[in-house]
Amino acid sequence: MVYVDEIDMDQEEIAEMVLDENAIAQVARPGTSLKLPGTSQGGGPSPAVRPVTQSGRPITGFVRPSTQSGRPGTMEQAINTPLTARPITSASGRYIRLGTASMITNPDGPFINLSRLNLAKYAQKPKLAKALFEYIFHHENDIKNALHLAALATEHAQFKDWWWKVQIGKCYYRLGLYREAEKQFKSALKQQDMVDTILYLAKVHLRLDQPVTALNLFKQGLDRFPGEVTLICGIARIHEEMNNISSAAEYYKDVLKQDNTHVEAIACIGSNHFYSDQPEIALRFYRRLLQMGVYNCQLFNNLGLCCFYAQQYDMTLSSFERALFLAENEEETADVWYNLGHVAVGIGDLNLAYQCFKLTLVNNNDYAEAYNNLAVLEMRKGHIEQARALLQTASSLAPHMYEPHFNFAVLSEKVGDLQRSYTAAQKSEEAFPGHVDTQQLIKQLKQHFAML
Repeated sequence: MVYVDEIDMDQEEIAEMVLDENAIAQVARPGTSLKLPGTSQGGGPSPAVRPVTQSGRPITGFVRPSTQSGRPGTMEQAINTPLTARPITSASGRYIRLGTASMITNPDGPFINLSRLNLAKYAQKPKLAKALFEYIFHHENDIKNALHLAALATEHAQFKDWWWKVQIGKCYYRLGLYREAEKQFKSALKQQDMVDTILYLAKVHLRLDQPVTALNLFKQGLDRFPGEVTLICGIARIHEEMNNISSAAEYYKDVLKQDNTHVEAIACIGSNHFYSDQPEIALRFYRRLLQMGVYNCQLFNNLGLCCFYAQQYDMTLSSFERALFLAENEEETADVWYNLGHVAVGIGDLNLAYQCFKLTLVNNNDYAEAYNNLAVLEMRKGHIEQARALLQTASSLAPHMYEPHFNFAVLSEKVGDLQRSYTAAQKSEEAFPGHVDTQQLIKQLKQHFAML
């Protein structure tokens, strides 16, 4: 069960992107859009050092609704994706909640029959109206009736109750009416300055792809609520999503100055140190999480990797064993086996690495990185056709990764298939423009073509 806070940023799913009718600038200025994360001014980490998600952002240290990686890039990919656990739209699956036993008065009917309620009557009783709204909005997920009740109640309160304006804004947000939601939240903020309202308003700006406006809003909020952790954390998240990792790390450190048990900040700083080639410092942050009582597969997985790269080999395998024991699903098990494969490559045991990557694919058949690494091992054994098939699978599963395209280009060039090699090299350059080896290969292939 995943609990998502209402003020957390949603994951914008593929159907919402395709069907979105809000007019947003197609070519945004550099550093002002979340749609083009590679355009940040902060000099984000290279994909060669830190893996990126399908949208082009570096993988974060903490899974949030808005940072779920590997989401489909096109509607066709979304439909063809075999993993159907997550809905194509965020509005469909996330807000469905089953009535608990205490909420059901009899086996045949619901706790409250909304169609029979006279909402105008309840709107005149403020205390009861608020409880009823919460029930309709959160439990029944009936946004239309909730909005109707909120509109009647705010009218009864002569538009002076900020709480109802926030609720109307929440309803508009769920219905996709972002500009109307923005007006309601701004009106509520004029009447009553509240941290939650600032967070809701920032959420609207982010959905409208206005990260700079959201940043300014958070900073204004910090002037009025100095040291408010959720606001500092919001700024850090935006910087991270815009590829400005160094600024994000600074803000996460500010979060820790106010709340030294903030799991998200500790995890994000830890992952930043790990990808900055400081595994021993990252290890301290992950140990801190362990001391705080976080005890799950992901943490031991990260501890195992940090121990290996910090050359503390005595703890490496025991951490991975604990991670395997704590894995709750096959995706988590696949991640652990994949990392064990890297450890095996690091110690030179390629047979063990081959088995680990195979076990990764047994647990998660869509693991593009494992297909790529298996292909490299097959190339070393001289199995050209198998390597080619594995690389094609990897590049179709994860077109945003440059490695499968580059490896396929090198393999095709070795066997003399220059046209395929050139096509794959171009895809690799598109995924990672700064990759020197790809540029050299393209230059070499152009010389070959010029000689023909």
